[in-house]
Amino acid sequence: MGKIEKIFITHTHGDHIFGLIPLLASCMNGAGGVTSESGDDPRATVEQSIPPLEIYGPLGTRAYVRSGLAYTHTLLARPYIVHELRLPTDPPDQDYTTLPPPVAESPNGRNIASVDGVWPEIYKDAVVSVSAAPIQHSVPCVGYVVQEATVPGKIDPRNYIPDLKRTKTPMSVMSKLQQGESVTLNDGTVLQGPPRRPGRKIVILGDTYDPSPIIPLAGGADLLVHEATNAHLPGLDSNTKDIDTYESVQERAMSRGHSTPQMAGKFAKSIGAKRLILNHFSARYPGDESKGSLQIMDAIGELAAQEFGKAVICARDFTSVDIGFEE
Repeated sequence: MGKIEKIFITHTHGDHIFGLIPLLASCMNGAGGVTSESGDDPRATVEQSIPPLEIYGPLGTRAYVRSGLAYTHTLLARPYIVHELRLPTDPPDQDYTTLPPPVAESPNGRNIASVDGVWPEIYKDAVVSVSAAPIQHSVPCVGYVVQEATVPGKIDPRNYIPDLKRTKTPMSVMSKLQQGESVTLNDGTVLQGPPRRPGRKIVILGDTYDPSPIIPLAGGADLLVHEATNAHLPGLDSNTKDIDTYESVQERAMSRGHSTPQMAGKFAKSIGAKRLILNHFSARYPGDESKGSLQIMDAIGELAAQEFGKAVICARDFTSVDIGFEE
């Protein structure tokens, strides 16, 4: 946990944010303080030389962290900072709390206004950038797009080795060519490495019944993670009512701010996603290793695949997926 540098919150419903305070206390040397005759707590010191752990989330995230730390009397030994993604209807500066910031909270937290309905590149370094957009749920909710920077193109050594051997150029220049750079040989020949290619893109949605506002950022995603809370599974789900239909289940899901597998599959297809992972399944589905549970997950994945046109993965705890490049 000590390696965590950034945390991105989709929305402030409890099942998506209750774990944040325990996480901060665990990975930032949180403590409850000790007694002292002077009244000063020797454990209330923050190591300011360490870069702050950054938290991104909608309005209310800063207030939740601040109150959670205050009312549990939790002291953090490392700094943190909260950046809030503000909607046009949100106050530009005010927070949801009058509590003073704890010692560990950096005063440089940004209130990030949207640009043309989205939050482009709220974070960026040499490896990835993260953008965000509001998505429709029962409360303000955010979806995130993680975009890898351009990567070296695929190189075919056979296109370069004859010239390198002819001019007795060290093979070590292949590393420069691999990065797309040009190399001038001793006879004046210029070899140009392959052009860099776009990096991979991951789109991670929070709870939603309509993620369409994120479409401008999500096109061509290598991987989409989309919720599929409710599904119509007659014959598999013992909770299915006789009056239930695909349409009634979808209507009920949407009324609660959620999606069905078919909705997820349609959205994945609409943005040209290459792969789709479903998550956030209703607690009515046991999610264990029993035969019936596995059949339910297979059926949910198949419902989404019928709309998506490709195989779909139903996530489990600690699911790991390799995202390669298309050749």
